[in-house]
Amino acid sequence: MNPLKPGETPRAPWIVGVSGASGTPYAASVLRALLDAGESVDLVVSRASRLTLLDETGISFRDAHWQDDLREWLSRGADGKPDTFDVHISGVRHWSAGDLAAGPSSGSYATKGMLIVPASTACVAGVALGLSKDLLQRAASVTLKERRTLVVAVREAPLNGQTLRHLVTLDDAGASVVPASPAFYAGATHIQDLVDFVAGRVLDAAGVPHGLYRRWKGELGGGAGQSRTSRADND
Repeated sequence: MNPLKPGETPRAPWIVGVSGASGTPYAASVLRALLDAGESVDLVVSRASRLTLLDETGISFRDAHWQDDLREWLSRGADGKPDTFDVHISGVRHWSAGDLAAGPSSGSYATKGMLIVPASTACVAGVALGLSKDLLQRAASVTLKERRTLVVAVREAPLNGQTLRHLVTLDDAGASVVPASPAFYAGATHIQDLVDFVAGRVLDAAGVPHGLYRRWKGELGGGAGQSRTSRADND
């Protein structure tokens, strides 16, 4: 471990866990926004989510080539178009989901908190029950026991009673539950706008500044055709 240089502050990352639910564009938007905000990120991509990522984007996420694969993933828009975003991933550290001796597995490993996006119902159940079957679930359990910020962006429909009870358990434990349900008052004109709205609400729950969506200002009709994407296209 390298000692800190004079004037350097200890690294305190956000852990981003990506589970197997559909919605990998949500995770990509959150990751880009965290990096744009100057935040450090510890990334945990579950085994199931790699299948979802392959299905939704055609990208194989491999531990041995995670930097190349992550760069390709984050550069794509929600519509699948490559090279949509210019990304820099120097602030990301990747941990294998099977590495239960990784930094985030311990409460003494300093982090700002954890964002699970998207969160599958299986992931929700595992965290609510404290199963810690992989690093993603273990890191979430550690986040809760250390009273750090945990945001769970659940993505499933419909939700059955068992999952709803698990979500209540997480809420009672101090987690913020953010359903991956986009709103339309921000004037969405593109699929990316809908994705960014959900990602923005996840970051709102974590207290991370961003500019992913147009906020409500109490003026009816103010969002028509004025999404962040459409305004950027006209600049």
